[in-house]
Amino acid sequence: MRAFSVLLGTVALSLWTTPAISHAPVNLAAVLDSVMRDTGSQGIAAAIIDDGEVVAQEARGKRNASGAPLDADTVMYGASITKAAFAYMVLQLVDEGLIELDRPIAEYLPRPLTDYGSDDIEDRYARYSDLTGDDRWRALTPRILLTHGSGFANFGFLEPDGKLRFHFEPGTRYAYSGDGIMLLQFVLEEGLGLDVGAEMQRRVFDRFGMTRTSMTWRTDFADNLADGWTEEGEVEPHDERSRTRAAGSMDTTISDVARLTAAISRGEGLSPAMRTEMVRPQLAITTRSQFPTLQPELPIEDRRADLAAALGVVAFTGPQGPGWYKGGHNDSTGNTLVCLERSGRCVVILSNDVRSERGFARIVHAALGETGVPWSWEYDFEMLPDGRRPE
Repeated sequence: MRAFSVLLGTVALSLWTTPAISHAPVNLAAVLDSVMRDTGSQGIAAAIIDDGEVVAQEARGKRNASGAPLDADTVMYGASITKAAFAYMVLQLVDEGLIELDRPIAEYLPRPLTDYGSDDIEDRYARYSDLTGDDRWRALTPRILLTHGSGFANFGFLEPDGKLRFHFEPGTRYAYSGDGIMLLQFVLEEGLGLDVGAEMQRRVFDRFGMTRTSMTWRTDFADNLADGWTEEGEVEPHDERSRTRAAGSMDTTISDVARLTAAISRGEGLSPAMRTEMVRPQLAITTRSQFPTLQPELPIEDRRADLAAALGVVAFTGPQGPGWYKGGHNDSTGNTLVCLERSGRCVVILSNDVRSERGFARIVHAALGETGVPWSWEYDFEMLPDGRRPE
């Protein structure tokens, strides 16, 4: 894949000197059909946003093995795009003075974090008593958790002994961690007494008219629901998630997640300062790829200067200036959203077939042109099956 390493000083200058790029109308349906043919994908949906408004959306293919059509209101798994929605909600709490980004989480909890063992917390959380004897948890803040700087593995249950532990000093480097996001949810619920599922519903989903989106399963989703396809072409039934998990329990539709992305793009629901804070580069990303999460850091000269963690999303800089994106993935799901700050243009993609991911760069390029999205960092494969480079 093509590398997009750019010196920060050069990038900063180019933001003010590069002229705006015009875009011809995109035949989104034709692009999605082409990606499905080339990847073998059974279903994919996408939307385009311009200046904070949804201007196009398409859903193609099937939502289940019986051949029922995928449409704009089909409920699909949001996966880790949930993290971006959760971060947006947290920043509303910051705006209201209910929580501070740089205040240690210890100051919000009624007991030390290490007092919470398996008898005290629900099974959606890690067992925080695993950290007993390691006071580095006291350095954790909401900002560190939202930028994936916690020092945890993606999930503690993936550790050889199944126990949560620190792998580096909190806030010193990036390593993707669902458990870090889940810890912030725990702080909101245990420390502030909030119901995160209810707050997400009220502050985000209801606010933006996301009528078929929820952090937990709803029975009315069953009438238009997407199952998924794996890399091997096997069908996986949709998981009816019964617990709110800020790291990735959101069910949604392409129509709804497009509304959310448009709202984030235009900054609705946040102060200008918090909107800026959400998408600005904050923590350097120093690894060759996102996964595995705890891989060694690259030598300084090999690190990408155009890539950094923001709050719940990843910030990048490319030919059209600064942008941000968030992916979502499981064995039968591939999602992404990409936004460019200067033009206000975004692309949102949801797929119930993980094989679609190889065509994401083609879709984004068709809608936005050359962007600098860090595809080679996000994925460990070429983005198109015939070897053509998408950008």
